[in-house]
Amino acid sequence: MKFIDEATIVVASGDGGPGCVSFRRERFVPKGGPDGGSGGRGGSVILRAAPNKRTLYHLYFKKEYKASNGAHGQGRQKSGRAGADLVIDLPVGTVVRDAETGEILHDLVEAEQTVVIAAGGRGGQGNSHFKSSTHRAPRFAQPGESGQLLTLKLELKLIADVGIIGLPNAGKSTLISTISSARPKIADYPFTTLVPNLGVVAVAGVEPYVVADIPGLIEGAHTGAGLGTRFLRHVERTRFLLHLIDASMLDAQDPLAAYASINHELASYSRALADKVQLVVLNKLDVTGADGLADDFCRALPGVEVLRISAATRQGVDSLIHRLRQRLDVLLDEHP
Repeated sequence: MKFIDEATIVVASGDGGPGCVSFRRERFVPKGGPDGGSGGRGGSVILRAAPNKRTLYHLYFKKEYKASNGAHGQGRQKSGRAGADLVIDLPVGTVVRDAETGEILHDLVEAEQTVVIAAGGRGGQGNSHFKSSTHRAPRFAQPGESGQLLTLKLELKLIADVGIIGLPNAGKSTLISTISSARPKIADYPFTTLVPNLGVVAVAGVEPYVVADIPGLIEGAHTGAGLGTRFLRHVERTRFLLHLIDASMLDAQDPLAAYASINHELASYSRALADKVQLVVLNKLDVTGADGLADDFCRALPGVEVLRISAATRQGVDSLIHRLRQRLDVLLDEHP
């Protein structure tokens, strides 16, 4: 399935049915009164956060969605049938905007959350509703109200506990495949990963947590270089970041270059991203010479916790899994 995290759709709720103009006609009742019924309510368009949806792919080809109209009122004070509501399932984490103004209308962050995005039009009242002691034979009824028409821009922001960031080939895909059941494509060239990958990390005795591999971060990502602006927003919902760095490729003259580059992109995109808690992890310690470069990095970044692992050989991976859980527990206690 193709990963689609943006879509623009047009939704229209149903029109209300018109009321009926009718008079009672029965044998031996020469002056039957008005008995026109009301029209039915138009169907509403409802957005639902569905846990089984992972992308906006199902909205990629169909762009227009219309709920049913309400039925006409009938004689003998029979009301018209209400139009059926239309429910559109979206992934949890979808931001719903007005496409014309950019205003955020709703943010679907909880599973099974529902919102009425376009209410159906009210049905018109039949002439039986307008009779009175002074107006015994009204010959008019209300038309039904029109439904609402909206153009929506949908943006998916993945919800994960931990976001894995880093330069291409830092080993993000290898790490997520090692600590979870996710199986992203892995290769030794940049931009192997073209879509975010989610994985669930199981820890014995405690609740599992979700990690997301965020691709496409290079210098200039906040301006659109690489895949940057497309996926930086997926980092926004993570509770904290795992900053993964390829220790074997560190610059001996400037050990913090890769680290500083990614942090610059986060800060340029959003102050909130720059302020997120990070756990710095040096990867590929199995490569010859990586240990010495890792020592240089740690000396250049005193006072910051730095873990050393090899995702390929699982060196230090179990300790990392538990450290991530500990960090997450602290954050959940501070911000439930």
